[in-house]
Amino acid sequence: MKALVKKELGFGHLEVIDVEEPNIGADQVKIQVKYAGVCGTDLHTYEGKYKVKAPVTLGHEFSGEVVEIGENVTGVQVGDRVTSETTFYVCGTCEYCRSGHYNLCSTRKGLGTQQNGGFAKYVIARKESVHKLPDNVDYLSAALTEPLACAHHAVSKAAVKRGEIVVVLGPGPIGLLTAQIAKSYGATVVITGLEKDKIRLDKAQELGIDHVVNIQSEDVKKIVNKLTEGYGADVVLECTGAVPAVTMGLDLLTKKGRYVQVGIFASPEIPVDFEKIIQKEIKVIGCRSQNPFDWGPSLQLMNDHRVNAEALVTHQFDITEWEQAFKLMKNGEAIKVVLTPIQ
Repeated sequence: MKALVKKELGFGHLEVIDVEEPNIGADQVKIQVKYAGVCGTDLHTYEGKYKVKAPVTLGHEFSGEVVEIGENVTGVQVGDRVTSETTFYVCGTCEYCRSGHYNLCSTRKGLGTQQNGGFAKYVIARKESVHKLPDNVDYLSAALTEPLACAHHAVSKAAVKRGEIVVVLGPGPIGLLTAQIAKSYGATVVITGLEKDKIRLDKAQELGIDHVVNIQSEDVKKIVNKLTEGYGADVVLECTGAVPAVTMGLDLLTKKGRYVQVGIFASPEIPVDFEKIIQKEIKVIGCRSQNPFDWGPSLQLMNDHRVNAEALVTHQFDITEWEQAFKLMKNGEAIKVVLTPIQ
């Protein structure tokens, strides 16, 4: 079968090649891929900025149909419509695995990074990671379950409550999903972006986000202060990984506000205004990926039409057209791109 493979580390080395069709183990599920989303991580992997276990088939956001199950698999059967968590292997014995927070397991291996992923006709998932799709969730929407689960993880960590003012910094796919979830919880949501984010800001408007702000032409602090009688936002979710956004986010928060860092920074060392954190008693929370508790609620949000994931998909290509797909994402012309397999 054909697969989009990162053949070796460094810039480039990404190619559609023939690979063997995978075989399953006793505790595994074989899925025929319908759609696989392109993540920013895939771009970083192509550029050599994100380390994977090469050679490896990329793609960790996907949906598909079960075509084979291992002898120890229960709960799913051939023909089921499914998606899968990215987790392929965890130790199962550490404190984090025992509590179900295996996104923090130090030996965790993920699909599309250390194990062959979904940019191919078939992918193998571990039985514990497979989730059946609810009736109202189609394959295209389901391919975005993984980023939606990441967004759900962030909103859950922020403990967003009805009536709160929530600011989402960044209108990328994660930001747009995060904003929708926060709004579904009953919060008033402000989402920000730049001039170059016009397509994404327009999409936020289309999705019904309460306040859509281009910070290069509008004063977001003035808007937040007006909404809060000068107190500041209850929650800020930083989804860009841009250093200036940290300062902005801390500044927009009320005293005792909650700041959640969702975006990943290019450099691990960034300047942070700890004086503001101290004086305002801000709670700063890190957010890594997602865990199994986020998948069921994410699928339910789509099933109940409280989150519109499909609306974020602006382009579709087959895996041989990956270069065009990556280019559109890189230059900001696309919000979310999905790839389909070929024989």
